This record gives sequence, C-alpha cells and structure tokens, in this order.
Amino acid sequence: MTPDQRLVRGARSRKAITRHAVDVASVTGLNGLSLGKLADDLGLSKSGVAALFRTKEQLQLATVETAREAFLDAVVRPASDAPPGVTRLRVLIERWISYAEQPLFPGGCFWAANLPEFDSRPGPIRDALRRQHQAWLALLADEVRHATDAGEITDPDPDLAAFRIGAVLTAANIAMRLDEPDVANKVRRLLEDFLG
Repeated sequence: MTPDQRLVRGARSRKAITRHAVDVASVTGLNGLSLGKLADDLGLSKSGVAALFRTKEQLQLATVETAREAFLDAVVRPASDAPPGVTRLRVLIERWISYAEQPLFPGGCFWAANLPEFDSRPGPIRDALRRQHQAWLALLADEVRHATDAGEITDPDPDLAAFRIGAVLTAANIAMRLDEPDVANKVRRLLEDFLG
C-alpha cells in the first residue's frame, strides 16, 4: 500500500471514529470517551485507534471539531442562503430546532451536553467548546444587528439578544431530552415575540 493510500485510509478511519465519538459524547460527555470503547464499538483494534489519536485529549479535540462541522452542515450553512436579518434568524432557529428535535446526535445538542462538563475546567477542550459557543452567539448577534439596521426589529443590544436566543435554545434542548410536550412550538412562540 502506498503512503497516499495509507493517509486516505487513516483519514477515513479518523472520520468514522470521530463521528461515532460525537454520538457517544452527546450522551456520556467527552469524558465518557475512551479509545478502547470506541475501538470495541467499531470493531477496530485499540492500538489502531490509539495510533490515530495518541491521547484521549486529542480524541476529544477531534470529536469537538467533528461535532462543529456537523453543526455547521445541519444548522448554519443551510441558513446562509437566506437574506440577512430576521429571515436568516428564523431559518437558523428552525434549523436548530430540527437539529435538536430530530437529533443529529443521540443525546441531542452536543454543545449543551458538553459545555457544562468543561465550563470550569481550563484547557484545550474548554477552549474549543468555548470558541464554538462564542461563534454561535456571534452569528446570532450579527443577524440581530442586520435586522436592527434594516428596521426589522428594535434591539439596542444585539449581544444580549443573542444571549437570550441561545439560552432559550439550550433550555429547549433540555426540555426535549426530558420529553416535555410541545417544546418546539414554545420556542417558536417565544422567539416570534422577540422577532415580531
């Protein structure tokens, strides 16, 4: 096998492992990941998985990146075609509701499952989770700014508005995991009150 083929096979294996790791971490948290368990789950050798990631921290970081890409594909990128402002905010929120309601990951929102576990633990994993959280809130705030500039809504503080939207969505994820009824419609009503 040529080195190029080994690299391609390694990249494919890495992708399959991290995608499964995202599913596991959405339920058990990133600390629940282990190289051995993932190897068993996927019918791979533990040494093969260890060769791809070296440490649990590297596996966790790769898992966060895979979750980020999946979130972008499911929620953010599809909304990019919508006009900026209220229309794009509505699409982002609807895409997020679908992401959590018919979960992309078995445990629902990957971020809601893992941010609380690492919010008080300095280090690279917290930093990676924090970057994603900040990017999401910044995206929401940018759309609120667009909506305010276009006169679609009146909000003197786009960052606070983004924080509120993010808080509602995180609460919705928890409610969905607890099988509370009609969560998606409650979120829609709350956000429609804000968006007008």
